[in-house]
Amino acid sequence: MCIICQCDNLYLILFARFSRDIETIDNVLAITLRNLLNQLFNVLATFIVITYSTPIIVTVLMPVLVIYYIIQRFYIPTSRQLKRIESTTRSPIYSHFGESISGASTIRGYQLQERFIQESRSQVDKNMVYYFAGIASNRWLGFRLEFLGNLIVFAAAIFAVVTPDNTGGKVGLSISYALQVTSALNFLVRNTSDVETNVVSVERIKEYSEEPTEAEWINSFRRPPKDWPDYGNVRFNNYSTRYRNGLDLVLRGISCDIRGGERVGIVGRTGAGKSSLTVALFRLIESAGGSIVIDGHKISDMGLHDLRGKLTILPQDPVLFSGTLRMNLDPFDQYNDNQVWTALELSHLKTFVSGLDDGLNHECGEGGQNLSVGQRQLVCLARTLLRKTKILVLDEATAAVDMETDDLIQKTIRDEFRGCTVLTIAHRLNTIMDYDKIMVLDQGLIKEFDSPGNLLADSSTVFHGMARDANLV
Repeated sequence: MCIICQCDNLYLILFARFSRDIETIDNVLAITLRNLLNQLFNVLATFIVITYSTPIIVTVLMPVLVIYYIIQRFYIPTSRQLKRIESTTRSPIYSHFGESISGASTIRGYQLQERFIQESRSQVDKNMVYYFAGIASNRWLGFRLEFLGNLIVFAAAIFAVVTPDNTGGKVGLSISYALQVTSALNFLVRNTSDVETNVVSVERIKEYSEEPTEAEWINSFRRPPKDWPDYGNVRFNNYSTRYRNGLDLVLRGISCDIRGGERVGIVGRTGAGKSSLTVALFRLIESAGGSIVIDGHKISDMGLHDLRGKLTILPQDPVLFSGTLRMNLDPFDQYNDNQVWTALELSHLKTFVSGLDDGLNHECGEGGQNLSVGQRQLVCLARTLLRKTKILVLDEATAAVDMETDDLIQKTIRDEFRGCTVLTIAHRLNTIMDYDKIMVLDQGLIKEFDSPGNLLADSSTVFHGMARDANLV
């Protein structure tokens, strides 16, 4: 999974947790707590007045309160769990809606609108099942509380009449307050339930806030030199990693030495660990064993900003940000216009940008939707050419462009990144046939690591079989 995909997943999680749940905590929960306290004191005052006016009614109030407590203990956990499930089933609705909006052109291109509409309806229906169950449980509670309230009113009326020496004022006071018991009890239980069910939002936010975070952005005591990396040597020392604790290792004891300036093509079947290798290089996942050393410095010792600021990746999914074209090329405003135009020329975009009315100030729109996928990929290439670090990672960078543009991009990379270490994940083997070395991965292990000529000369190698399948030998 590329870095952009992981950022998209993180965005969906943040949207689900920090929209409805934060709104519930900031607005709904405070009001519900206040209402709960109001109703609690209202019920206590009502019972005190009734008991004072008709003391014998205590014989009815005590059993009624016991039944009321039993009903409350049965209803609240059920309602809370239904709320938790309803919140859980609501998040996929937002995720699916966002995915459908971002991929609308592809969906229409394959004429799969009805399929995605049905999936959306299915997820909404699933969510509404638990929402309706919560409403039904609320009605179940209301019926029983009204019955108990009416029982208290009946008892207050009977005892007020049969109690000797009871004045008309006390009878009226007792019965008038007893008439309020039904609504008071009803609102008390509902507010108690609302507090507990809305605390589910607190649980969800707390769960997310306790997730393990990334390492420090800057490690003041182990900062690499300013000119690091100066050669681009990358060494994997028995390196292993996994995506989460408890999962299987995706890289298992990898050891290799990539010299500075070498161009290394990384190939393998699906699930071999190609993308995991580059993700580990940026420390999006941490080491489970071993180390990665770049120009004599362990990347696990330095801050993430110092590491990632010195590496460049050209991702498989070219996603741009809302803003001008220049902002997407130079988000930190570190380069002048001449350098930007040079990068555009090298990425074969100068003619296109020159023909735009606003030039570099052209608005790319949300996600760069007013540019084609190939143009977005070339914008990412131009951004890469501006940074021009000693280590460049290409993660299926030319998958979205045609063969001719692919050849132009590869030529640009060969010319402009001469002397830089280039790690390329490729499915098109013809793009890496002139590389210095080929790394063949299989199930998280390095099966072969040699020059293309040596691997192709041996017909028993895995790379030779892959090249034969691609009709390259």
